[in-house]
Amino acid sequence: MINSTLDTREVRKRAIEAATRLMDAEAGSLILIDSDTGELFFEVALGDKGDKIKEIRLKKGEGIAGWVAENGKPVIIHDVQSDPRFFRGADTKSEFVTRDMICVPVKTKDKILGVLQAINRRSDNFNNDDLEILSALANQVAVAIENANLYQELKDTFYGTAQALAETIEKRDPYTGGHTKRVMNYSLAIGRMMGLSKTELENLKLSAILHDIGKIGVRDSVLLKEGRLEPVELEAMNMHPKYGSEILNHVKQLKEVIPGMRGHHEKYDGSGYPDGLKNNEIPLTARIIAVADTFDAMTTDRPYRKALSAEAAFEELRRYAGKQFDPLIVEAFFKAWKEMEIFI
Repeated sequence: MINSTLDTREVRKRAIEAATRLMDAEAGSLILIDSDTGELFFEVALGDKGDKIKEIRLKKGEGIAGWVAENGKPVIIHDVQSDPRFFRGADTKSEFVTRDMICVPVKTKDKILGVLQAINRRSDNFNNDDLEILSALANQVAVAIENANLYQELKDTFYGTAQALAETIEKRDPYTGGHTKRVMNYSLAIGRMMGLSKTELENLKLSAILHDIGKIGVRDSVLLKEGRLEPVELEAMNMHPKYGSEILNHVKQLKEVIPGMRGHHEKYDGSGYPDGLKNNEIPLTARIIAVADTFDAMTTDRPYRKALSAEAAFEELRRYAGKQFDPLIVEAFFKAWKEMEIFI
């Protein structure tokens, strides 16, 4: 169960659920070492007061967990309150009374990642058999955490590379600075409002980041022109979604990202480009990015015109809903924007 996911938070949550159930305990926690400070922090804590416990950080060697992490040895303590190593802050903050505890290091090879503990056995006392079982579980948890961390590092590198590629376009055009990031944020706000799944949101995020990557194939005389484009120049500019899909076709992991990037200039009535798709023929991610991209273009200063206010931009989006844009997405963005404004 623990090794069936590469989501770091899910691995940790499942680990403590398994530990608490195996040990027949009232509560449990997974306390990890911060690689930068050496402090321990409660990444996951289950039980009635788990959320309060998660806010606590321990200095290196502090508390029973700190001792286990520093020495790499497991312990069973039948009377925690009388143990001089016991850190009372967790009990005070959570209004929980710790009676007994079993605590084991979570480590791979010679590296200690943290501590896994179960608190307050519901029946009998923790014993050496429990220690053996929990230590075996901790070894599996350590491997799962390492794998999940490596996967997350690869994922972060992938997103970072995509962002760097997108920024090469922005460096060519001084008037679009920050455009990619704003379009990504607007798109994700719409996607969340529409209830997209985690996987759909990840594809939407990458599609939004890379939506203008094809502009790398547009010559500077067209891309950087300060006035309105002539018909021939406009035709050259309109090739960028096609160029983008040709570029991304070389990366098989981006297969699900290409439709959103390629179709972000399609129009709801079928008059867009490059494929003349209409209505629901246009991929959902492309319809979302189209609204986010146009909104940002309208609310950003350009050489040939001043930016519109958000209110005026939404009026324009509504005016062209059903023609250029999916009406449901326009309304979803309006609702998301109103929620965003509360926090701005």
